[in-house]
Amino acid sequence: MATLTKKRKAAEAKFDQSKAYTVAEASKIVKEITTTKFDAAVDLAIRLGVDPRKANQMVRGTVTLPHGTGKVLRVLALVTPDKEAEAKAAGADYVGLDEYIDKIKNGWTDVDVIITMPSVMGKVGALGRILGPRGLMPNPKTGTVTMDVGKAVTDSKGGKIDFKVDKAGIIHASVGKASFTADKLAENANELLNTIVKLKPSSAKGAYVRSIFMSSTMSAGITIETKAFSS
Repeated sequence: MATLTKKRKAAEAKFDQSKAYTVAEASKIVKEITTTKFDAAVDLAIRLGVDPRKANQMVRGTVTLPHGTGKVLRVLALVTPDKEAEAKAAGADYVGLDEYIDKIKNGWTDVDVIITMPSVMGKVGALGRILGPRGLMPNPKTGTVTMDVGKAVTDSKGGKIDFKVDKAGIIHASVGKASFTADKLAENANELLNTIVKLKPSSAKGAYVRSIFMSSTMSAGITIETKAFSS
């Protein structure tokens, strides 16, 4: 444990924790200070000047990261038989309807994304208590309730993520892995940040992007300048 603390101290000495960096600089630093033996996820925490309790200040959306997340997502397509071939061809890991609904009712949630169709939302909606807390509930706003099942599967497999501001006004999202090049991390981070800026609610007052931190699993947070994202 002492070695880990020593490693972390050495890593943290590589940057100034009181300074704010550009996205490009932070992406280089996060690679330098990641000391895990596994390929750590790189995350952003973005604090917004919104009150998520007000419906007109809820910030949520989707973004396709240009270089993906580095994570292999398991996709379940809950579809009618006429859409099964389309879902399979697009790369869905699990395809079906009633048998998977029964499995989920019995506690199975071993997937990362669930895609379904408007016509079966009555059945899927009954799973809300299980899927909701795990962030797996399909939603038309995030493109996971659609007739274009093939595109939704392809998008999810290709680096599309959805994000939502939490009760504290913070969006947490992964923008890649420590093994990515700094350029790829920066491009992914900028894509997410620019998307969030475009979603600024007209009712939000004062500074919209209050703070941005980049970190990898178990690393210290690197402060990112907000001025490039203030609108």
